[in-house]
Amino acid sequence: MLIIGHRGARGLEPENTLRALRRGIECADLVEVDLRLTRDGIPVAIHDATLDRTTDGTGPVQDYTVEELKRLDAGEGETIPTLREVLDLVCDRGTGLVVEIKEPGTEAIIASMLMDQMPDRLILVSFHPESVERAKKLLPGVQTGLIYSKEIGDPIGLARQVQADIILPRWDRVSREVVEQAQEAGLLVFLWTLNTQEKFREAARLGVDGFATDDPCAARRYLQMPDPAGISQTGS
Repeated sequence: MLIIGHRGARGLEPENTLRALRRGIECADLVEVDLRLTRDGIPVAIHDATLDRTTDGTGPVQDYTVEELKRLDAGEGETIPTLREVLDLVCDRGTGLVVEIKEPGTEAIIASMLMDQMPDRLILVSFHPESVERAKKLLPGVQTGLIYSKEIGDPIGLARQVQADIILPRWDRVSREVVEQAQEAGLLVFLWTLNTQEKFREAARLGVDGFATDDPCAARRYLQMPDPAGISQTGS
């Protein structure tokens, strides 16, 4: 299974910062960032639409220029990184990157920057089906994924409709049946966000292709244990 460092290594370092990405790279196959645009149209890595939770700033991200955002503390003295800074880091380290498109309508700007500097492995994902579809049209050779946290009647059908390669259900929105059906349809299945041995074990039992975690090194240690699915422990 692939390990994806959620917002870098959110459980260990300030999320979506270069510091978190460096920590995640130590053990993850890919690291993930959330992208939003500044007032001057620069993609930056931040999860929320506002600055209040993760920085010492306040108000909407889109109200600030990148220069203004760079003056803020995103935790431990880190700044909000631009997509260019993220790409410089992951390309230098040879690590894969998962980009979550947070805002529909930003796909072209993000894709243009990615065309100029492509990581070893790149996956574009979003909760918004229209963003997944646009990303695939802009970068047809790149894997795309549909994220969901609510019940969807036919997630596999919706994923195929928007030409996604991956479904990314929240950990409590998946079953063995869905995993098998998705994989039979040629889709990968990545779960989010798993942070305990119990959930790592369940992911192994379900046979998913990967998962996001806030602590990639803890996940790596678990997967390197003999019998990570816990088969021998069940007596079967």
